[in-house]
Amino acid sequence: MEAGDFPPSLVLGISGRSKRRPYTTPQLIFNYPLTNLLIFGRMDRFLFLRLRRILLINQKKNGSAVSTLLLLATSIIWGFAFVAQLQGMDYMGSLTFGGVRFAMGACSMLPLILLFERKRATPEERCLTWRYGTLAGVVLFLASNLQQFGLALTGSAGKAGFITGLYTVLTPLFSIAFGKKTTKLTGLGAVVAFAGLYFLSAPEGLGKITLGDGLLVICAVFWTLHIMVVDAYASKVRPIRFSAVQFAVCAALTLIGMAFFEEPTIASLRAGAMPLLYGGFLSVGVAYTLQIVGQRRVEPSKAAIIFSLESLFAAVGGFLLLHEQLGWKGYLGGGLMLLGIMLSQADGMKRKTAPA
Repeated sequence: MEAGDFPPSLVLGISGRSKRRPYTTPQLIFNYPLTNLLIFGRMDRFLFLRLRRILLINQKKNGSAVSTLLLLATSIIWGFAFVAQLQGMDYMGSLTFGGVRFAMGACSMLPLILLFERKRATPEERCLTWRYGTLAGVVLFLASNLQQFGLALTGSAGKAGFITGLYTVLTPLFSIAFGKKTTKLTGLGAVVAFAGLYFLSAPEGLGKITLGDGLLVICAVFWTLHIMVVDAYASKVRPIRFSAVQFAVCAALTLIGMAFFEEPTIASLRAGAMPLLYGGFLSVGVAYTLQIVGQRRVEPSKAAIIFSLESLFAAVGGFLLLHEQLGWKGYLGGGLMLLGIMLSQADGMKRKTAPA
């Protein structure tokens, strides 16, 4: 899973849908007059409301197919983000890239808050949002930076994508500790995935496992914990504001680390502007928008399988853009890991589609 990106087991709802009003009603687009004045000026309100109507995707017969395509696009963006992360570290340190990226990601949430969560929050809701968002942000800080360090050490976007994808297998296994039952398919998926991990990380024996591989496995554990934190608390508050808080907390902690251990320059930030823009705005802002829209019409189990393709697209991106070669054992391992991930989610999809 790409750093800062969201778990497939979470279904993010958009509440507070207002009643449809005539497009000619002379009211402000947002509840903030200054925002209307500075951003939109005299822009025709009809165009903006049409855009918002498209993003919300009303209940139409083809809504499910469109939503599936949106989630597939999200997986592609997240998969290729591994390439952006790797390229970004050619110009700056891992902490610098991660800190700036998540700061940009937090800023990219602001238009979504104005678009989907305009209603003012109560003091109690704001307190809970900051409390839960801070907890998720701390876990996100650990997961994303371990991933960044592991990616720097392995130097392979494809390998990092496959190993990080273990979180999809670990999540149902970790849930056992909280009293949730697992299934035979989940157990089989875990065995197949870890067999793939062996071929991918240690094709010449266990003695050849590198520090980077180990960091990526640990990062998958923290991504699993992040999923569990988000599943436990995000539904209790407004999801987009929750996401903005966790991105901001992760950015602040990472930038503090950057101040102690790295010396970034304006020139390095300019040189790495494209990877930063992809990782910050496209991978977080655009992909998150597609996710929250797409998951409105797709079942969680099906969404999980679509999101598991992120590791495949990471390998495709590494091959096409970085000319990476994992070798036949590496690709075999990646294929087994992808198969294990899908097996671990297939049982949930089967239960959803079974007749009552």
